[in-house]
Amino acid sequence: MTELEFLKGLVLKAQSGFFTVETERGLIVSKVRGILLKERKNTDPVAIGDRVIISLVEIQENDIVSVEGVIEEVEPRIRAFTRQAPSPGGRTSTEQIDREQVIIANPDQIVFVFACAEPEPSFRMLDRFLVIAEHAEIPILICATKVDLVKKSSEVLELFGLYNDFGYPVIFTSTVTGKGIEELHEALAGKISALTGPSGAGKTSLLNAIHPGLGLAVKSISQATGEGRHTTVAPQLFPLGDGGYVADTPGVRAIGLYNIEPSELDGYFRDILIFIDQCRFKNCRHENEPGCAVLAAVEAGDIYYDRYESFLKLRAEVEEIYYRC
Repeated sequence: MTELEFLKGLVLKAQSGFFTVETERGLIVSKVRGILLKERKNTDPVAIGDRVIISLVEIQENDIVSVEGVIEEVEPRIRAFTRQAPSPGGRTSTEQIDREQVIIANPDQIVFVFACAEPEPSFRMLDRFLVIAEHAEIPILICATKVDLVKKSSEVLELFGLYNDFGYPVIFTSTVTGKGIEELHEALAGKISALTGPSGAGKTSLLNAIHPGLGLAVKSISQATGEGRHTTVAPQLFPLGDGGYVADTPGVRAIGLYNIEPSELDGYFRDILIFIDQCRFKNCRHENEPGCAVLAAVEAGDIYYDRYESFLKLRAEVEEIYYRC
């Protein structure tokens, strides 16, 4: 075995302990040096979007010479979209509160993809996604898909519109009519973006519409359960023709909050944040305290009640995790 040289690269795909790294020499499938696995026990040592340094190693077996890559170093992550590592059964667990799963490292933006129908959107899950992205200081874009399945006067469209009022750009799209596809393509140009959301929202269909050459397999929504099947089995970054990259990530059924303290949660709800300084008490929980400006805003209709409920439920979850640490 002969070590050849070192190269810098970008991790495009992660699957079963092997990582496809884009380098000046092309795509090189690499393993991770054992020392990195020991140093990063509480997180994924390598994830898509990571900038890495690999060594090229020449291996000779039975007179056949091949070259393999070994990831020697991972550059510090600027940011990462993560979740609490799920248990082997696929559900999050307070038993793994010290372990994070990195969905994508160093994204320029996160695109949360939710369908207007089939399946019905879970705004409670969207609120959860937004909190995680706000905590990680990642720019956010919301993509509402399958708009062709609802009427223009639909309450669903109005609810998505509320998030635009909170300061989150919302793009309404349809792969059937082509609505919003060009706008979304322009928003992705020149950036490393991750498309994520619940299964069945149409992430892979969007990628096909944006860049037909990707040739991603798309499966239909289960007629029996109304739940999306997991069509994407490994996170992957795909290069776009304009120099950007886009990641299609596995459909997420459960995403646990990681490393978020209860006292900071209200700051990740933009519509609640603008009122918290007006509360009588600095440590206000916004539940039943006198002089709570958040409660007053809820009663006045300045804070949408379902968003307030999302905040309460997430705070209860965060407190359970935090106090078990």
